[in-house]
Amino acid sequence: MSRLLAIIKSWLPLAVAITFISVMIYIVAQQVYRHSANDPQIQMAEDAANALSNGQPPADLQGGEKVDMTRSLAPYLIIFDETGKPLESGVELDGQTPIPPAGVFDFTKLNKQDRITWQPRSGIRHAAIVVYFSGKQSGFVLAGRSMREAEKRIGLLGMGVLSGWIVTIFCTFMVVLVLDIISRKPVEYRD
Repeated sequence: MSRLLAIIKSWLPLAVAITFISVMIYIVAQQVYRHSANDPQIQMAEDAANALSNGQPPADLQGGEKVDMTRSLAPYLIIFDETGKPLESGVELDGQTPIPPAGVFDFTKLNKQDRITWQPRSGIRHAAIVVYFSGKQSGFVLAGRSMREAEKRIGLLGMGVLSGWIVTIFCTFMVVLVLDIISRKPVEYRD
């Protein structure tokens, strides 16, 4: 038993390093997927805010049918007045315009932009960009879209990193074990 403990003790720093590297790979890649879920909403929100600041009517920025927030992957805009009341909306949830928490508007007014993961109800998560605009009129533009595909990719990433971690942990343990066996086997020389 003491030999096995010695092998585990020599392998443990490798296991810790592999675990740390695997976690870091997952975190970095997950953040890349999450932040890329903000595209194209950044451009949509900033362009709409600029147009509204220059006096373009909110109704001119909406087109076509409203996006069903529970089903569609399409990006959408919601335009709010200074108080957070919706003026125009390209999306609906249960037949109504969804409204983010009031704190989002307070933060955005101070910082000009907020990038959020918005969950208007359980099971519905959207990547949203909120931009404050002022000029001839002032208010907020929210551009959002479903995170469903990004979350699928993040799930696959997690499974891939976990699988790689398991395989690497197993293989390094086997290498340490084999090296221990080889180092203990006496070498015979023949003339």
